[in-house]
Amino acid sequence: MSDTEQPPRTTEQAKELAESAAQELLSRAGADSFDAVVVLGSGWAGAAETLGTPDIELDVTDLPGFHEPSAEGHTPAVRSMWVGEKRVVVFMGRVHLYEGYDPMDVAHAVRTGTAAGARTAVLTGSAGSLRADIAPGQPVVVRDHINLTGRSPLVGADFVDLSGTYTTRLREVTREVDPSVAEGVYVSTVGPQFQTPAELNVLRQAGADLVGRSIALEAIAAVEAGADVLGLAIVSNDALGAVFEPFESERALEVVTQRAHRLGELLNRVLSRI
Repeated sequence: MSDTEQPPRTTEQAKELAESAAQELLSRAGADSFDAVVVLGSGWAGAAETLGTPDIELDVTDLPGFHEPSAEGHTPAVRSMWVGEKRVVVFMGRVHLYEGYDPMDVAHAVRTGTAAGARTAVLTGSAGSLRADIAPGQPVVVRDHINLTGRSPLVGADFVDLSGTYTTRLREVTREVDPSVAEGVYVSTVGPQFQTPAELNVLRQAGADLVGRSIALEAIAAVEAGADVLGLAIVSNDALGAVFEPFESERALEVVTQRAHRLGELLNRVLSRI
């Protein structure tokens, strides 16, 4: 999308743009459809190496409506892959609200994947832990989310039920594959600033286990499209510990990148079983 082109302002316009991107993606990949769409968060790019067998990789900006991510740890590429007999489209990075983008832009990758046939959406990211028993480096299945962005990728009077946003079956399969994986509630904020100690305390009292700046808006769009959703975050830092020690972005990114291959293996096993 050019700098002068306006982003879609309604859900229907967003779907039309996603359909255009999906057709271009399918054409370039030589595919009839995809079984799943995966969006990789900050530092997760290495997961693609163990997730499956690569088919074709494109620059994401070659597809209609996409922007190049500016956040560190996000790669401007989209890859068609085989995970067993399933064809999966993997977005190697994402854009965020804090980069100045609209919710429609944030949800565009998920909408493109579902428009290309994907009935499963896997949304990944890094997050700060609000619980003492969930340490940096630990993957956590998202059980539910709290959207504190004040934004939505939906516009209009078509109401969407989010009571079962994160599909129980996908969460169960993930725990069967790796019983050590914890579950938690993910709170999505705008950023880019981190929370004050008082804000962190409020989030804990609200029932949040993890805090990040992604996943929620994409999950809303995926549910609206009728897809099953799996959210998987890896703890990059101890958010509560930031009260005593300053946040180090390089260290947090390193925590994720060091575990990316194992995370790809985990997703491979999950997707192979659904």
